[in-house]
Amino acid sequence: MSIAIDADEYGLELKQVLCGLLAERGVPFEDLAYLNSHQADYPDVALNLARQVQKGRFDRGILICGTGLGMAMVANKVRGVFAGTCHDVYSAERLRKSNDAQIITLGAAIVGPELAKTIICAWLDSEFQGGRSQRKVERMRAIEAEMHDGAA
Repeated sequence: MSIAIDADEYGLELKQVLCGLLAERGVPFEDLAYLNSHQADYPDVALNLARQVQKGRFDRGILICGTGLGMAMVANKVRGVFAGTCHDVYSAERLRKSNDAQIITLGAAIVGPELAKTIICAWLDSEFQGGRSQRKVERMRAIEAEMHDGAA
């Protein structure tokens, strides 16, 4: 599994904590550090990472801003990408197990470093379970196709 991680200016400190966690766990990751080479806001940071996941360069992504909400909204605009904001362990597990989302977003103003590490560990350790959720995820992908193809 390969992970991309990035943040806007509000999430930089938490991003460093999570980079340390990924390294400690031996998870291959890349800090995209979009802000280092661009003058941009969170929509551009999120779009950059989501496009990398869409292209298959990374299996999953972690985005951090003040609340995580704007990042998720932007990432969900990219066809084929599912993202969700999680501020607790159960939601992080369900994001993968039930919704097959590739990107998790966190709010640095909402969760502290220790909780964020626990949330990310739960998300990393979870995989899509299919089962009853399979048809729901397929329906979400069908809706996405309708919206992107202009049929709706």
